[in-house]
Amino acid sequence: QVQPVESGGGLVQPGGSLRLSCSASTWSMARNNIGWFRQAPGKEREGVSCIGRNIDSTYYVESVKGRFTISRDNTKNTVILQMNNLVPEDTAVYYCAAVNYCSVAKLGAPFTAWGQGTQVTVSS
Repeated sequence: QVQPVESGGGLVQPGGSLRLSCSASTWSMARNNIGWFRQAPGKEREGVSCIGRNIDSTYYVESVKGRFTISRDNTKNTVILQMNNLVPEDTAVYYCAAVNYCSVAKLGAPFTAWGQGTQVTVSS
């Protein structure tokens, strides 16, 4: 599958919000588990959230629970990551990918190639 495309990043002050989108033009996101990942400078890429393909189960890494919400817009073949109450530690390049597993307890491994990602910078 061709890698999905991320958009919606930007510069925001602490406490602000951003809405990231992940879309695909040649395959159905609704039929796949979709994950969001991020990579901060000098750090390894980490899984942030995912949404399951069957019952829309969702997973969040502990550091974003209560602040980030993942959802689908199937009319646009898109997965959304709504990020509220952002903190400087959320600064990273955010990527999305189809993943082999998603449950409330675990985000699986990606199996689509990485795209260019979208930069999120939280700074005053």
